[in-house]
Amino acid sequence: MAKTEVRRRLVFYIPGFDPFPPRRYRELYRREGAEQARLSGYELTLLPAPGGGRSAFEISSKMEGVAVSARYEVLPWHDLVRRAMPEGIGASYLQLLRTARVYIGSGALWPLVGLRKGPMIASFYPVAVLLAQLFTALLAGWLTFRLVAGWLPVWLAAGPGLLAVWGILHLCQRLDRRIFAHYLMHDFAYVARLRGAYPADLSARIDEFSAKIRAALTAADVDEVLVIGHSSGVHLGVSALSRLLAEGLPERRAELSFLSLGQAVPMVSFLPDATELRRDLRRLSAQDQVAWIDVTAPSDGCTFALCDPVAVSGVAPPDQRWPLVLSAAFTQTLSPAKRRSLRGRFFRLHFQYLCAFDRLPQRSDAYDFFRITAGPMTLRDRLGGRRPSAGRITRAASKYQSTAP
Repeated sequence: MAKTEVRRRLVFYIPGFDPFPPRRYRELYRREGAEQARLSGYELTLLPAPGGGRSAFEISSKMEGVAVSARYEVLPWHDLVRRAMPEGIGASYLQLLRTARVYIGSGALWPLVGLRKGPMIASFYPVAVLLAQLFTALLAGWLTFRLVAGWLPVWLAAGPGLLAVWGILHLCQRLDRRIFAHYLMHDFAYVARLRGAYPADLSARIDEFSAKIRAALTAADVDEVLVIGHSSGVHLGVSALSRLLAEGLPERRAELSFLSLGQAVPMVSFLPDATELRRDLRRLSAQDQVAWIDVTAPSDGCTFALCDPVAVSGVAPPDQRWPLVLSAAFTQTLSPAKRRSLRGRFFRLHFQYLCAFDRLPQRSDAYDFFRITAGPMTLRDRLGGRRPSAGRITRAASKYQSTAP
């Protein structure tokens, strides 16, 4: 098949469970793109996008001797995320109980534990931290009560004790911007509250994403429409593209590609009522209209690294073609100094797929986020010829494999 030279690309980026507005991704691309251009020796410039507000920007680049222009647009759902993040301290503990009941009670937890240890440690982290915070607060309250009870009646001494409990828990919540325990609890609770089914407002937003992608496919001057899902945004991208395929793609269209990064699909697809997502995974895996490349890294503890999301969910058809599972190989593509600077920064490491790499091999099929989004080759041409990672996991592990509505 002849390679398609891209001179104009539309990129749609679907972020993960993130309450912050899209402009943070524009600034991330600006900063890291400039660094990658400096390291790799190509030209990359960002410009405002007409009518795009803060969710879109234009990219002008010259790579591999070809001038390329691209429009990069974030498909936002941060407003839905904000509504799913209650502010009360008690609400986080209530979510903890409900989420534990869903994953443990349904039997979905144990197959996940046996699949990859990293993301399961990440999922146990908020539980352990929140329980430790509660224990510390109760201990402080009890000690305060014992101290004050020597001078005051018991019924009066209870007041300072309760105040100490509230003070410790309130302080821990204020520190959550650094420790992320409440944030992660909200994330896991969001997918667990309907046992893997999409809430009505999220399903409607996925329809909006699908409609926007469809409209872009028929733009006259576009060579490729590239959809990128990151973290929790991966399964939203899967469903948006599946709905598009179910309706039928336009005959005259740009090439459509899907890049999934740092996916945590099994956290949703292993739940009993995630039948729609499992059906979408199956549909997207057996067609050839959309090239699907899945990139993860074993050193990213927040992803199910090198797990084929279709196969491990137990819905791989006999004619499965996608995704092509590749490793970002952080241990090879980041220098020792860079890896040391990221040590212990688990959330920053989870965003490395969108950042500059300082040890990229000089080959056209190396994973380079900025060549993929602003370079002259389609995703299929750039990465589609690579062999899948030798360490990928393809065994069916989910207890629930139904795709029936």
